[in-house]
Amino acid sequence: MPDRTDYSALIAGQTTVIDLINSGEAGLPILNQLLRMAQPALGAAGMAFVEFAPSGGRVIAATGAAEWTVGRPLPANDPVTVCLLAGPRVQCVRTDKFTNQLATELSDRGLRRMVVCRAEIGGHAVGSLHALYRAGDEEPSPEQREVVNYLGSCIAHMYGDQSGLPVHGDGPVVAALADGLAVVDRDAHVRLWNPAAAEVTGRPFAEAINQPLPFPLPPSGQVLDHRLPDGRWLRITSGELPSPGGLRVVTFRDISDQQRHDHERDLFVAVTSHELRTPVTVIKGYADTLTDHWESLSEPERRQAARVIGQRANELARLLDRLLSSAAEQWPGDGPPVPFDLTGTLRAAVSELPTELRRRTTLHLPAELPRAVGHRQSLATVLTELVTNAGKYSQPGSKIDISTGADGQTVCFRVSDRGIGVRPEHVERAFDQFWQGDSGDRRRYPGTGLGLYLVRRIVEQQNGWVFLRPRTGGGTVAEVRLPRW
Repeated sequence: MPDRTDYSALIAGQTTVIDLINSGEAGLPILNQLLRMAQPALGAAGMAFVEFAPSGGRVIAATGAAEWTVGRPLPANDPVTVCLLAGPRVQCVRTDKFTNQLATELSDRGLRRMVVCRAEIGGHAVGSLHALYRAGDEEPSPEQREVVNYLGSCIAHMYGDQSGLPVHGDGPVVAALADGLAVVDRDAHVRLWNPAAAEVTGRPFAEAINQPLPFPLPPSGQVLDHRLPDGRWLRITSGELPSPGGLRVVTFRDISDQQRHDHERDLFVAVTSHELRTPVTVIKGYADTLTDHWESLSEPERRQAARVIGQRANELARLLDRLLSSAAEQWPGDGPPVPFDLTGTLRAAVSELPTELRRRTTLHLPAELPRAVGHRQSLATVLTELVTNAGKYSQPGSKIDISTGADGQTVCFRVSDRGIGVRPEHVERAFDQFWQGDSGDRRRYPGTGLGLYLVRRIVEQQNGWVFLRPRTGGGTVAEVRLPRW
């Protein structure tokens, strides 16, 4: 490790980041660039950023020797999470002092020290920045700790601006301390504007006072849901004040999450109805044809009708599995993870794919691969979901590649397509329940938005993790990592 921070590299890297921001980039690309800039400037072996959500943390960006951790979850009750949230804002810790799985893997890979800084907004932790050092490196200097502190503050500022962050659908949100409150005169001009009102609307006191109320005023005693120009929703109520000046009190709160959940519920019902109706209609049509015209059909025509009925029945069964698994919040029928042959599992799963997908899929398997630890049956389901997803978002007939790999602690397989790709700000939200990149009334691609959500749940129940990244040359790579035997 260098005796002190390489400030020339730091300044050059910061300039690159600022240029990207000025060009309109935001969110995850900026965060990744910041980590790539910081690693050599700090003399670190790797960098990582963990985003905190109500359910715990997850690595959303990493470089160097820590790049393999992208997508790795960090449960809320994990000792490392507790330490990060409860200890000093900037800490230098040893990974071999913790007994959890992730810290053990970092230590086994020789990453024994890390400087950690919480990214905070108003005392609320949105994430943590990690600079990781190898066992033989010197103790991080005070200068290096200060730089990590500075970079953590920069990242927190990005969250405060909400420029593409958070990447999780349930990511960190700095809540207002109370409902927004305003007092307006008979002309609906603001006479009082509390701090929460400024927080909720983004309009500071100096810009709001003596100005028209920046949203409609409902009749006294009534409730109005109003959408702001930035897309957020407010729930507004008003009432008369017992005063001669005709003053009215207005209270309002941000209900965007509730509106989103209501929209997701309605979209789910509509999409699921459509997805169920399609295979049922086809099955009924071919079954009626066989019943009504059996004698007039040739043997090949009968076989083709039966084949279509079977394929559509399989689609229907997969959809019902997704719905039932989602409702049950657990994958049924799996015991403790056990060692299994991943290459054999992948070959078997590919052989059971629908004909069109099987013809497009190419397996690139090594002669030998360490055994994985998990559930063989559910991993076949994971592969089917990932290949189906790859086929749905790419041109008919384009290639889908499946490859494998291993390191000292994990075994992985990758599903690569040449499709439309995934935007950086969507690489995590793609795993949200019912979420789809083209959600809306006129979606181009069918589906309920449950496939990747269930994939992540199945894999993480086996102490593994899954993440997406862009494919060089276009398309997407979905990578699943499992513990190795």
